[in-house]
Amino acid sequence: MDFIFSQLLNSLVLGMLLFMMSAGLSLIFGLMNVVNLAHGSFFMIGSFTAFSLAQWSGSFWFALAVGWVPAVAAAVIMERVFIRPLYSRNHLDQVLLTFGFIFVFGDICKYFWGPEIRNISPPEFLEGAITVAGIVLPKYRLFLVLFGAIIAVLLWLFLERSRIGAMVRAGVDDAATASGIGINVPFLFGCIFALGAGLAAIGGIVAGPILGTYLGMDIEILIPAFIVTVVGGMGSLRGALVAGLLVGAIDTFGKAYFPDYALFLIYLLMVVVLLTRPQGLFGVAKG
Repeated sequence: MDFIFSQLLNSLVLGMLLFMMSAGLSLIFGLMNVVNLAHGSFFMIGSFTAFSLAQWSGSFWFALAVGWVPAVAAAVIMERVFIRPLYSRNHLDQVLLTFGFIFVFGDICKYFWGPEIRNISPPEFLEGAITVAGIVLPKYRLFLVLFGAIIAVLLWLFLERSRIGAMVRAGVDDAATASGIGINVPFLFGCIFALGAGLAAIGGIVAGPILGTYLGMDIEILIPAFIVTVVGGMGSLRGALVAGLLVGAIDTFGKAYFPDYALFLIYLLMVVVLLTRPQGLFGVAKG
């Protein structure tokens, strides 16, 4: 029983990390119709930046508060200078451009931080574990689940209860009509791209104490994040959350009980969803 609860907690942690990655990815593709393969790089940049800030200040919370800023700044420059001219081009051009940025950001991180694996220390009061009904639960992992839930609620309030959120939903449903009624779509695109990068960077920061910080973590998180985006549906926050938790559970329990088939089970889920509901679990089919 302890093992099952431990794996359940691990699946929730992974699901929340995938949600923070895929929520921005889903909104970027759903609104901007841009395939950004470099989205995982923002996850890595946030983690490396947080490591330096935590080392310099001695505070994990300071690193969490401002560690996402460089990733957002890089995203804004990337969107305005490089991606904006490609909005009217096909996806192959976007894939090639953003694929190249994976190497650019990877080399930048290697130049500043080197190839060594780094570790971010969690706050002291989140170290160790608590025992509930005889079950040992690591404090930091519980914090990650709570933190991910708070991010999900804040994003829902932003998209469902704010004026900008209404514009985003209108743009996801029909960008051309949204532009026709006076919404500044290019500005909206830039804001969503920055928001997605910020979410990915925050995910990288909070993942640092359990996953470590290292070169290549961007690719490792990007592939399951894309699967979550496809399964949940483009442009759907609810889809990103549900699919993130679902993929996290399948991956965690699959590795525990069927280690040789864990990756196969995740791809099987994606194939089944694509065959039965091509727009994703909560996506909207567009003609």
